[in-house]
Amino acid sequence: MLKFRSLTDRLVVSLLLSQMLAFLATWILVQVLIAIGAAFVFDFELQDFAYVEARDVVMESLVEDATGAIVIAPSPALLALRRATPTFEYAVLTPEGRHLPGSSPALVKALNESGTLATRYMEFSVADGARSFLRGIKEKRKTRFGLMYIVVYGYEFRWSSLVYYLEDELIRPATFFLGMVSASAAAAWASVRRGLMPLKAVADKAARIDLDSLGQAIMAENVPNEVKPLIDSINGALRRLDASTTRMRRFTANAAHELRTPLTIMRARVESARESTFETDLLRDVSHLQSIVEQMLIASRIAENQAAVDQEVDLVETVWRIVADYMPLIAIGGRGIELDSGDKVVLVRGNERAIECVIANLLDNALCAEPLGGAVQVRIDENAIVEIADHGAGISAEDKDKVFEPFWRKSEQTPGTGLGLAIARELMDRQGGRIWVEDTHGGGATFKLRFPQISPTIDGPTHAR
Repeated sequence: MLKFRSLTDRLVVSLLLSQMLAFLATWILVQVLIAIGAAFVFDFELQDFAYVEARDVVMESLVEDATGAIVIAPSPALLALRRATPTFEYAVLTPEGRHLPGSSPALVKALNESGTLATRYMEFSVADGARSFLRGIKEKRKTRFGLMYIVVYGYEFRWSSLVYYLEDELIRPATFFLGMVSASAAAAWASVRRGLMPLKAVADKAARIDLDSLGQAIMAENVPNEVKPLIDSINGALRRLDASTTRMRRFTANAAHELRTPLTIMRARVESARESTFETDLLRDVSHLQSIVEQMLIASRIAENQAAVDQEVDLVETVWRIVADYMPLIAIGGRGIELDSGDKVVLVRGNERAIECVIANLLDNALCAEPLGGAVQVRIDENAIVEIADHGAGISAEDKDKVFEPFWRKSEQTPGTGLGLAIARELMDRQGGRIWVEDTHGGGATFKLRFPQISPTIDGPTHAR
């Protein structure tokens, strides 16, 4: 199978091959119809197919003798034809009517008795009793020695005769066919080139798109309908690539902004290491830094479909594990955690690592907001809702939606950069959950998480405290 790198070449060759097959099929059909029609209308018989072979082998036997005279010297093909067809006779006449040496005497005698035959083409039979049914043809043909009358008589059909007949019939169509193919190739090439010009414009447009211009779309104006699905697919791929690039850039920005503040604080802690709260503050900073990194990494993995969000997660066990991880910080931080999880097993659907990161982020924020000597309250109810409440300054009503916006802060003096809650909301949305904030009774903020629940809660063992 031919392979072409050029679409133009491929289309032109396909068109030409289709034309050639159509021409050949039409020619064969026409020949069959002619043969059938000739049999009924023009007294055409099967043996008439043998005429071309008989004529050609006689023409091939024309040679010059030692004196320069033209004679018939039977070729091997002519001798084989004579042996296969005993009734076969032949003669060659000059335009003046003189027969060449080598012609069949009986046929020459019959021609002489018929008078001068000056016709260019003639079919005849010799009235010779039992041989009168035989057919003969006299035809003026151009040989390598000039114009001659080729006369053949008594030929019979052989299968090899079809080869000569078809070859003779193909000469004129082949000449026409070569001209037609040449003209068709030129016309097809010009038409295809013109038809593919919109694709070149699309390619030029696509070549100018880079990472700084992914938001552009390739316009499908003047593009054939068959190509529009390809353009739509490319535009869809560009949109997905743009979204992925935006996520990566946002992730980089998140990392730069979120890590800058904790690192600055940690550096200040180290520079004043002699303070009595150095160890507690440093542990809190490290915990906050770890929470940020883990949250951004799992958000990036989920965004790129590299982490499943349909895992079965034991919500109570997960929350207990996170609280246990905070115990060393709680012991020296002057703040506590009160956990109310009940005695039920609450199964939810989501990504376990993402759930851990969201809860750890909220717990870390609550511990920072909780006054010294206080306790952050964590509650899990049987409807797959986690509540994390602090007793700090709280959040005003007009700011409750803003706290989830990227980079939002109440004021320049507010610690952090406001990305932690934005990423937490993104993680909850991707898991089919919800996050919101309410007022804590007596003052403070209560963040609530609702997760997709797999089944109603069931009785389970009480988690160790």
